[in-house]
Amino acid sequence: MAGRPWHLLLIALALSGVGTEDVLQPALVLDMAKLLLDNYCFPENLVGMQEAIEQAVKNGEILDISDPSLLASVLTAGVQGALNDPRLVISYEPWAPVAPKQETEASPTSEQLLELIQHVVKSEVLDGNVGYLRIDYIIGQETIQLIGAFLVEKVWKTLMETSALVLDLRYATGGKVSGIPFLISYLHQGDQLLHVDTVYNRLSNSTTEIWTLPKVLGTRYGKDKDVVLLISRHTAGVAEAVASILKHMHRAIVVGERSAGGSLDIQKLQIGASQFYMKIPVSRSVSPLSGSGQTWEGSGVVPNMAAPAEQALEEALAILALRKAVPSALNQLMSILRNNYSMADRVPSLLHHLARFDPSSVLSATDLASKLNTELQAVSEDPRLSLRVPTAGETVPRPAEQPVATATNLPDNEQFLQALVDTVFKVSVLPDNVGYLRFDEFADASVLDKLGPHIVRQVWEPLQSTESLIVDLRYNPGGASSSAVPIVLSYFQDPSAGPMRFFTTYDRRTNYTQDHNSGPKMLGKPYGALRGVYLLTSHHTATAAEEFAYLMQSLGRATLVGEITAGSLSHTHTFCLMQLREGAGCGLLLNVPIISFIDNHGDYWLGGGVVPDAIVLADEALEKAQEVLGFHKGMGALVEGVGQLLEAHYAIPEMAKRVSVMLSSKLAQGGYHTVVDFETLASQLTSDLQEASGDHQLHIFHSHVEPSPEEQAPNKTPTPEELSYIIEALFKVDVLPGNVGYLRFDMMAEAETVKAIGPQLLHMVWEKLVDTSTMIVDMRYNTGSYSNAVPIFCSYFFDTEPQVHLYTIFDRSTSHSMEVWTLPKVSGKRYGSAKDLFILISHMSGSAAETFTRSMKDLHRATVIGEPTVGGSLSAGIYRLGSSPLYASIPSQVVLSPLTGKVWSLSGLEPHITTQTTEALASAQNIIGLRAKVPSVLQTVGKLIADNYAFADLGAEAAAKLADLAHKDTYRRINSEAELAEAVAADLQALPGDGHLKIVHGPEHLRERIPGSLPMQIPSPENLEDFVKFSFHTKVFENNIGYLRFDMFGDCELLSQVSDLLVEHVWKKIIDTDALIIDLRYNVGGPTSSIATLCSYFFDGGHPILLDKVYNRPNNTTTDIWTHSQLKGVRYGFQKGLVLLTSSVTAGAAEEFVSIMKRLGRAFVVGQRTNGGCHPPQMYHVDGTDLYVTIPTSRSVLSVDGTWEGVGVIPHLAVPPEVALIRAKETLKAHLHPPS
Repeated sequence: MAGRPWHLLLIALALSGVGTEDVLQPALVLDMAKLLLDNYCFPENLVGMQEAIEQAVKNGEILDISDPSLLASVLTAGVQGALNDPRLVISYEPWAPVAPKQETEASPTSEQLLELIQHVVKSEVLDGNVGYLRIDYIIGQETIQLIGAFLVEKVWKTLMETSALVLDLRYATGGKVSGIPFLISYLHQGDQLLHVDTVYNRLSNSTTEIWTLPKVLGTRYGKDKDVVLLISRHTAGVAEAVASILKHMHRAIVVGERSAGGSLDIQKLQIGASQFYMKIPVSRSVSPLSGSGQTWEGSGVVPNMAAPAEQALEEALAILALRKAVPSALNQLMSILRNNYSMADRVPSLLHHLARFDPSSVLSATDLASKLNTELQAVSEDPRLSLRVPTAGETVPRPAEQPVATATNLPDNEQFLQALVDTVFKVSVLPDNVGYLRFDEFADASVLDKLGPHIVRQVWEPLQSTESLIVDLRYNPGGASSSAVPIVLSYFQDPSAGPMRFFTTYDRRTNYTQDHNSGPKMLGKPYGALRGVYLLTSHHTATAAEEFAYLMQSLGRATLVGEITAGSLSHTHTFCLMQLREGAGCGLLLNVPIISFIDNHGDYWLGGGVVPDAIVLADEALEKAQEVLGFHKGMGALVEGVGQLLEAHYAIPEMAKRVSVMLSSKLAQGGYHTVVDFETLASQLTSDLQEASGDHQLHIFHSHVEPSPEEQAPNKTPTPEELSYIIEALFKVDVLPGNVGYLRFDMMAEAETVKAIGPQLLHMVWEKLVDTSTMIVDMRYNTGSYSNAVPIFCSYFFDTEPQVHLYTIFDRSTSHSMEVWTLPKVSGKRYGSAKDLFILISHMSGSAAETFTRSMKDLHRATVIGEPTVGGSLSAGIYRLGSSPLYASIPSQVVLSPLTGKVWSLSGLEPHITTQTTEALASAQNIIGLRAKVPSVLQTVGKLIADNYAFADLGAEAAAKLADLAHKDTYRRINSEAELAEAVAADLQALPGDGHLKIVHGPEHLRERIPGSLPMQIPSPENLEDFVKFSFHTKVFENNIGYLRFDMFGDCELLSQVSDLLVEHVWKKIIDTDALIIDLRYNVGGPTSSIATLCSYFFDGGHPILLDKVYNRPNNTTTDIWTHSQLKGVRYGFQKGLVLLTSSVTAGAAEEFVSIMKRLGRAFVVGQRTNGGCHPPQMYHVDGTDLYVTIPTSRSVLSVDGTWEGVGVIPHLAVPPEVALIRAKETLKAHLHPPS
């Protein structure tokens, strides 16, 4: 397979044999192959080439070509095709003499290099303080070392002061690889070296890593300054490497054309001794920055912004101008939002979000608008708040409001006013007494006041007696003022209902909130809230007309028919956010909502067109409105009919009455104005019924064909072969590892069918499962309705006696209740009630699956796993609504719980373990595995306690009792290790009565939160002094009374590291006091290994004193604890007064210390009885689980008067902890200065 690409070359040669002249010798092809093998920078692509060509020569497959130039072309095509590398070119050059081996050329002088540099490097400072550096050849390291100082002085220093840089490589066709790190380093910060490229050279078969330089001549270009790099299709070689590196470093924006796709080093080499030559890439880049392993070689560098080479500089300057303007634009954006955006509560989040906006990838105004819109929408969720690039010639709208025509603009000429009303309003009465009103503009409220008498007389009174009204807004673009909207709305409300709030506006500019209510006085009689109103809209309907349409729809007062409105509100202002050049137009426009519009439901209207209830073309709207109006005339009877059917047939009479009243109330309040046909009425009624009842089987549907009752197929006994096929198709049976039965069936047959196929069912399904240890019944895809075979199936999972009451079915149609019990006899063997049963469910599980599962769950017979079911009743009747094409599916049966007698929830069944449907089976298997190992877990825990608990007799007793608990229902129903830990913890507390004997569940991701699960962290040496100062608090009170507080005991290892620090920063501050108070009120204990050391400081040297005897259960040893003869620092001694402060928090090692000092009469204890803890317990992992047992393994055995463990230390002076320090100081003061 390795040599297959070479067949392309060989085929090309074989098919091109065209003459008889002996121009091509097979040696030429072999020499070409050797040249590639020795020099091509992708040697891995040449595997098998030599062997393939030698075999072709041997077989005579290579034919001669008489024309050398044609031969060169054929060879080029073959090699490029085989290696997919267009840089490989073969040429025939008979005029090119073979070059003699050249002597090493003399290096050019500095003067020659400077003259050369002036031709390949050009720089200047452009307008806007933009640096421009054009490099046509990347000079190498040797040249830089000679003239680097000149370049810095004459070129770089000037560019350093610029605010941005354009690096022009459009005419750079190559250079030296050694120059790459110098150029890159000037654009990279020196605080961290960066690996920018790796170059493989085939000639030396070596790899060279290229890193940025730690130091450069002069100063680096600031990291915050923008760099734009220009390339063209002529940019090649090393210049491409520079462009690629800076692009992947995100240090430069690349603008221009895709580069040439050249190579770091291409050499033209002679093929053998012939007159044929080959260009071969001998080096290649292996970039560590690209990530994907892609290279620019052969394909070129793709610019960030494509532009013709001759326009690249102009595009670069435009990008820099934009990026220079971005910070100011962002500040202006935040200022505009702060002072104008109407959603004031969202402004702080918007400002916080914008403050973190990163504009580094912005390349154009359109790009900036898109990115900022994403940021704004993520926080505001307000489509009105947006930025856009203006179209050509677009001017920024002036913020000044449009002039509003008011009553002062109208003459006091009654004849004129009457003619004006006739012109503005079109009024007529259509057939069936339907009023029609059209007006094409919303005027200011003052204009309505002045025209009021004429409008009432000429417009309103002719419409008063109509049965319904069509208001035509299709040609109404609104107006500059919305002040008339509340007035018009008032005419369509019921005045007897009292004042109504229509909507509220908040103006951010004035910080003023205004409620818009129904008018207290109206010149004419209102149309009221009962008659139907139909608004016609189009895409011309805008501003105030849109507000009126939106509010009439929101208030449930009108049905909208026509097109979606314009979405042109008068609630926003447009600001110019950015001007790129002086005198130029605006570069970015910002639309900001300055007014919030809140409807009577408290919802914000965020603009966008108003969507009609019936969407039709504007020209068809009037006809459609008349059609909807006709439908509405009969709709009330249909809604009332649904309520009547519910009350007559629904399984739960109380619910039926409640839902019926709800439907009537909603109808009366105009809640069905948005319904425009039978389909939408069915959908709306179904939504209302299910929301009110929680019964998802209660629904209304539309059908042009009357549903027919399901016909029973004639009883036909299937053949044994047919039965086998049916059972295999319906039932999935398996025995899983661990002798776990698995049964899945996706429908529940009726009892008669089950009895008919019983023998085959037992043989093919049940007999495979009945002897399993545990069974999983998969009902996740069982969507069928209720079946009277459910009790048969249930019976198999209970014993023969006693019979079990499964549930009760109440049938509304007969008002009869039927109790359903397990059967006294079943065919075949029962599974019984002792073995575990798991049922898998999902949202697709139907009534039969729900009934079976809920019964098993209610009776604590099964563990249910999966998703909550949808819920619903049992069987349902189908009833037609009058003569309409609507039908009501009304459940007539419900199930009552055998335990409570109440209706099972219609909202669905909640599983014990909620998980995704796809994970339910695995979850069940995990629980089965856990339950199987519960006895061994309890045994393991018991053994750990028996072997390690400090009180051996109690530990043995607890272990024995724990093993006997495995068969308790509590443990048989364990569903997780966390539940197991809780159950064992409760029993451990009850068995030995030791609150320190604990068990916890600690999965790996939470393990570090378990106290004692991680070893104590010892601070690093440089932090030890801070650790001591933070952990120990000292004071010297009046009467030279010392005070020492520490809240945890450390172990000996830690103390040995900080002993000198403790003496210096703690002990020396209190050693010369006349008495000492040690505050242990907040000390929670810790390791006890340091107690002997602490005690020793309060006894005189000389004879050692036995402090305690500690028995350790795991190794069955008793250790004597003595005072130390050698200590760091000076002893406090036995003679000076010592008071210990305690509280109910004082625990563990602190209690041991207090107990010792009290028993030996060395300290006076003031405060509360201590916690009653224990010596530091040990934590043990329960193998094969995430359970951890904490066991007290040591206890004090010296005192014959009892121990502090579990009961605490009783103080000499019992006082509340908050006054303990005061009383201690009083006690010591009296001791130090007794009254004379």
